[in-house]
Amino acid sequence: MKRLPILSAAILTLAALTLQSAETQAQTQPEKPRDWANYTRYAQANAEQKSRPTPPDAVFMGNSITDGWASQHPDFFEANNYVGRGISGQVTAQMLARFRADVLDLRPKAVAILAGTNDLAQNEGFVSIENIAGNIISMAELARAHGIRVAICSVLPADDYPWRPAITGVPEMVRSLNELLAAWASVNGCVYVDYFSAMDDGNGGLPPSLARDGIHPTSAGYDIMEGIIKPAIDRLLVD
Repeated sequence: MKRLPILSAAILTLAALTLQSAETQAQTQPEKPRDWANYTRYAQANAEQKSRPTPPDAVFMGNSITDGWASQHPDFFEANNYVGRGISGQVTAQMLARFRADVLDLRPKAVAILAGTNDLAQNEGFVSIENIAGNIISMAELARAHGIRVAICSVLPADDYPWRPAITGVPEMVRSLNELLAAWASVNGCVYVDYFSAMDDGNGGLPPSLARDGIHPTSAGYDIMEGIIKPAIDRLLVD
């Protein structure tokens, strides 16, 4: 009976030493830094692209909508010498940060920028509509400064954001952002690509046939977008 307290004390001491060792190990192993703009996502693909003899006719910069487009309709991109550089969840500030690596350094003839809906959803916190437009405009100005022709794409219709149900008035915010983008494009020699008008269900949202979750296009939705963007890029390349 006298050995039990000694045994218990030994177990407690061993547990304390194990916990201390784990804490010390955690402190000596720094966390891996967060790649906020996700430069690594396309690093290898960019290196391979730059090794090719001819640059792409167009780079598509965007978020999950563009990401899904390139993965679901790869033939459209390959047949037209387009390159997709969409990253799911990204806001315009992240795209602006990686714009040099994922667009400028590839030396495309044109760039199609489809961005802004994740800013409205506040994926990285609140950003005013004016500042969202400003980030997109900054990307356009960088492209133009490097001799790259620009297509600024409208934000797609959206009733709401399923992952941000507290955000209201989404259709109105989308319209306001699109108005700013269209106005800037019209006076600065850029093509404005109006997906919104072609895909609107009449209430500022996407019909289920074009986006089952109300945000991300179905194959039929991408078909509509392709019929709009290709003539726009063709026009940029011959003007």
